[in-house]
Formats: sequence, structure tokens, C-alpha cells
Amino acid sequence: MDSPVGLWETIDDKTGKPTAVVGIFKENAKLFGRIEKVLTRDDQSAVCVACTDDRKNQPIVGMIIIRNIKADGSEYSGGDILDPDSGVVYRCKMHLEKNGSLLIVRGYIGFAFIGRSQTWHRRQ
Repeated sequence: MDSPVGLWETIDDKTGKPTAVVGIFKENAKLFGRIEKVLTRDDQSAVCVACTDDRKNQPIVGMIIIRNIKADGSEYSGGDILDPDSGVVYRCKMHLEKNGSLLIVRGYIGFAFIGRSQTWHRRQ
């Protein structure tokens, strides 16, 4: 089975345009995701002003936005994802589709059926 480890282009669920490149890596049997590049603005040195945790005022490029995701059958869940634009931290689950070329990332507060999903595209 494919793994989400690798580079992904995040796609804005409202505009359908790529917004960032996130690198997903494995550490201690958990998955984490780091913003490698921002595609929506020229300013690669922007900081997360809206963040309220230890990521407040930290550079967005290089920031760990996905934390502590564990494999759960064909899904990955149990961790969280940060939206650096709003500063909101959501619970997160994800799964692969189309032979590992797409990653469906769902962020939610409370119940998984109340939230929003994004489809990320694997970078070659």
C-alpha cells in the first residue's frame, strides 16, 4: 500500500488553485507535514500571525502544520492540522486515492462529518 510520505501540492477547496507544497514525513510511527513552499504569495518569509499556540509569529515556510497522524487501516487519523491563514487547529484524518496520487485531507472540530476536505496532489 502507498504511503502519504512525500511532497504534496495543497489545493484550495474554494478556488481549486494550488496554495502550498507540504512535505509529509514519518517520525516515531506518526506522520507530520511541513510547509516547504507557499505558492499563493511572493513573500516566503511570512509568519503565522493568527496562530495561538507555539507556532504564533513563526515563519509559515518550514512550519509543521500536520502533527501526530497515525495509520488506522486504510486511513490516517488521530492528529491535527493547522490552517495558518486562520490560526485554527483542526482534528485531521486523511486517506489516499487514485493509486496514491491524491490525498484527501479532512479537517474538523468535533465530528468528522462536520468539517471540510481538501484534495492534495502528489508532486512528482
